[in-house]
Amino acid sequence: MRDLCGFAPRKRTLFSGFLLTVFTRFTRGLLPAFAPRSFGYRRGVFLRHRNHMKPKTLQSLSRWLGLVSILLAIPAWALIVQISGLPKFILPSPMDVWSRFLVALQDGSLLRHTSLTLLEIVLGLFVGVLFASIVGYALAKSRSLERVLSPYLVASQAIPIVAIAPLLVIWLGDGILSKVIICALIVFFPVLVNTIVGLRAVPSSLYDLMRSLRANRWQILWKLELPASLPVLLGGLRIGATLSVIGAIVGELVDAQEGLGFLLKLGDFQYDTSMVFVAVFVLVALALGLYGLVTLLERRFLKWQNNK
Repeated sequence: MRDLCGFAPRKRTLFSGFLLTVFTRFTRGLLPAFAPRSFGYRRGVFLRHRNHMKPKTLQSLSRWLGLVSILLAIPAWALIVQISGLPKFILPSPMDVWSRFLVALQDGSLLRHTSLTLLEIVLGLFVGVLFASIVGYALAKSRSLERVLSPYLVASQAIPIVAIAPLLVIWLGDGILSKVIICALIVFFPVLVNTIVGLRAVPSSLYDLMRSLRANRWQILWKLELPASLPVLLGGLRIGATLSVIGAIVGELVDAQEGLGFLLKLGDFQYDTSMVFVAVFVLVALALGLYGLVTLLERRFLKWQNNK
């Protein structure tokens, strides 16, 4: 039998397939974007496009979220001041704070007080992290030592640092030493806990591997324990970096003649609220800077986590 075109059914099928094959190859060669593709091919292209573009898009957006929130908060702050009609000594406007910042920056007082507070923060953070790392390593290796010292460590955290700060100032004087010790004490506990948790999270099979390679104590520490526990250790350092700012300010609020804490007290006594805002914003900038520095260290030393 033949159809209306004069082809037998089998020949018609072969001819239709031949025409479809020629059309497909022709369109793929000339118009790749509009060529017929299989569902699996289109799905693979979509997934590759999504996997490559989505992380970059999210990273670019997340970098600008903080700046956008600040740009939105400043007009909202100015609007609240304008609507409420509060005096400057209660709620200054953003322009008042900016003008006070420029005055303190030009006369050099802000830079002098900020440099002293930053020195106290850095020294206190270093001492606290060093001491917490040593004690945390000892407690992670000895359960009996942990049972002996844990009540004292927990009790030290139950007492607010504000309560013992005046005693430390009396015992150590009103110099920089008392502020560094207060800052180190407030940094000590979170870094200590993260050190213990990070070291005890190292798999025992890796210890067996290092012993089979005849590694000594220092090689196990530097080649195994430190790299394996580094994510948890840097997490504790991130917390300690932000808390160190609080420790330094607590010490300066108790008794100090210089520093950002002194500027806070001075602005409070003189009803210079704009100066209080300036000191608070500088403290926030210091905390964000230390937090960002630890984040950069995480990106530098934990690249293997981002490549998963």
